[in-house]
Amino acid sequence: MKISIVSGPWGASVDEVIGSAREAERLGFSSWYLGDHFFVGPQVDSYDPFLLFTLVARATNTIRFGPLVSPVTFRPPWEMGRWAAQLDVLSGQRFVMGLGVGWNADEHRAYGIPYGSLGERFDRLDEYIQVMKLLWADGPAKFSGQFYQLDGADALPKPSAGRPPIVIGGGGERRTLRLVAKYANEWNAPMLAPDAYRAKRAVLAKHCAAVDRDPATIWYSMLSVGPIGGTPSEIDTATRTHMEMFSPRTDISPAEYRAGLKARGGIVGGRDEILDALGGLAEAGVNEMVFVDTPGVLQFLASEVAPVASKF
Repeated sequence: MKISIVSGPWGASVDEVIGSAREAERLGFSSWYLGDHFFVGPQVDSYDPFLLFTLVARATNTIRFGPLVSPVTFRPPWEMGRWAAQLDVLSGQRFVMGLGVGWNADEHRAYGIPYGSLGERFDRLDEYIQVMKLLWADGPAKFSGQFYQLDGADALPKPSAGRPPIVIGGGGERRTLRLVAKYANEWNAPMLAPDAYRAKRAVLAKHCAAVDRDPATIWYSMLSVGPIGGTPSEIDTATRTHMEMFSPRTDISPAEYRAGLKARGGIVGGRDEILDALGGLAEAGVNEMVFVDTPGVLQFLASEVAPVASKF
């Protein structure tokens, strides 16, 4: 199993974000991602991830990087398609295009971005990927859909053939997994216990069969938002960071927060707890686990977790 990192640009300086990417590369992580939100939790300084990706493309040499994941509501597909193609060129074919339907209604409301129904957002995602793939292909593109249109757009420069890889995030069995089977190079699942993950893999296999696709052609990653660390102090620090970012509740203690995540299949705690959870998920078919970057986590994962996980 490969180990990767997702960092949040919220409240971090440019130097801190770029430093995280460089350190992740130096320590040998598989991929480094940025969340793509205007805010998660309180509104703080937050540089747009696609501005940061241009710097990451030049500041690193080997690590894969991209958004985990970009909502289709934020930017039109012709803009994202051009950016993704050019980041592929700038990075030497290391950029990955993570996409999802969005979940944070508060940020849409704050910025006046139409949110739409869940069904509409899935319909948009389907068209969105079609538009991007046409822009990445040779020659001018034409597309006439319900939401998006192209009429002779020739987005240059083009990315390398078959790139960028498309990552679709989410766990919905009816729409998300159908789109994964149809379009994605990688499925990034939310945190799930092994049995729940196996059940979703079985659903995805049925969607793949419907479009005559081998499920083995998909890369399987999972996002963990559980606080982890090498010491109790690091775990407590990570818990506070996670609670500020992901939980609006103020009526529970850090210990209760961790217990709640663990009950839902989250990876929480120190080395032994993490490796025990990763072993079960590797047996269920997860190829890559993505952990949230909090103070001390990169060094801890690189020294204590990744060397063992690589053998799963």
